[in-house]
Amino acid sequence: MPVSEPIVAIVGRPNVGKSTLFNRIAQKRKSIIHSEPGITRDRIYESVNWAGYQFILIDTGGFIFNSNDQIEKAIRAQVAIAVDEADLVLFLVDSMDSITSMDREIGSLLRESSKTVLLVVNKCDNEKREQNLYGFYELGFDDPLPIAALNGRRIGDLLDCILEKLPREAPLEQEKKDQLHLAIVGMPNVGKSSIVNALLGTEKVIVTEIPGTTRDSIDSELKYYSEPITLIDTAGLRKKSSIKDNIEFYSMVRANLSINRCHVAIVVVDALKGFARQDANIIRTVISKKKGLVLVINKWDLIEKNSSTLIEFQRDLIDAFRQLEHYPIIFISALTKQRIHKVIETAKEVYLARKQRISTNKLNNFFQDVINKIPPPAVQGKYIKIKYLTQVKREPPVFVFFCNYPKDIKEEYRRFLENQLRAGFGFRGVPLTIIFRQK
Repeated sequence: MPVSEPIVAIVGRPNVGKSTLFNRIAQKRKSIIHSEPGITRDRIYESVNWAGYQFILIDTGGFIFNSNDQIEKAIRAQVAIAVDEADLVLFLVDSMDSITSMDREIGSLLRESSKTVLLVVNKCDNEKREQNLYGFYELGFDDPLPIAALNGRRIGDLLDCILEKLPREAPLEQEKKDQLHLAIVGMPNVGKSSIVNALLGTEKVIVTEIPGTTRDSIDSELKYYSEPITLIDTAGLRKKSSIKDNIEFYSMVRANLSINRCHVAIVVVDALKGFARQDANIIRTVISKKKGLVLVINKWDLIEKNSSTLIEFQRDLIDAFRQLEHYPIIFISALTKQRIHKVIETAKEVYLARKQRISTNKLNNFFQDVINKIPPPAVQGKYIKIKYLTQVKREPPVFVFFCNYPKDIKEEYRRFLENQLRAGFGFRGVPLTIIFRQK
């Protein structure tokens, strides 16, 4: 998130349409919309452009006062942080309801914050419903603005008002620099949000002991030796059979979309629970999408260990999932921040490896000796000759081997060539694609 862009936060009590408004302005279905109150729990960020100006829009969790519920308390903390960050607050209320005690309390909090506030009355689908505006003057803000987020009515007017109230020195449209996008993925309650908070050094996302707290994906930005890195914290990935409602289904979809968006995925495994079938499924998903992969074993501080525990744990992991021998495995504690710095260091190495391009000359010089010593096995009396190879793509890396009988190359020999590529040129943590074509 470019820090120079002004920030606009949407706040309000549950079910007034905050996420619908966010999605309408952002022009994408990024926040989960559902009739159940309190679905949006963490702050969701999106960069918005209107009339040549860029600003960051934040969707927040539904605001519920005087609740002892753990999640609702965390939501209130998140809203407070969002308001503190914001240059402008959109206070969203519902035209179909009278002013509630929650609306009044939120209004009081916003007046005390001394932030610029724009009172927005949602669900004004027609002029008749706009007649309900006048009652909202009681909240003590300037003229309320009627909109209908669901069908887009007067959203352009709202955006114009937003620009009028934002600092005029806000920069014009600004391209985000090419930078590492890092997704934190894994099963629920393995410590993904704690890892994000440890890396950021701030309570940016909600951390509780309740599995599945993070339902949306959240982008955060940190600096690593002055280089910006985008962190994508995602909802916990569950097996499909464990998804009991629509909310978890959409969370799983978004977690997969977060993997699509990243360059490198940090797959987090709970050291206490060990490596499970679903952990392997998540790794397969990352590899199938050709993303860089770093396996992080969290809660290592809670394991009773001796001098050989780490080596044995790592060996068991590779025995359970053979491909992991090509990917870095880091043992950390998000709680104590043990080896937390290694997460970014290793992810950066994988990112750079994924970007590298090997010249055709260097590839062929290296493989000439390899193939001469161990040529591909003959098939039904046909001798297979590999003529040359070249790298045709990077991010992710793709290599093409040209030969006389490409369809007769055995899978074992393909894996042999991949291992040689890794031995000769690195690519640790990077899925490789090898294609055979006729020449």
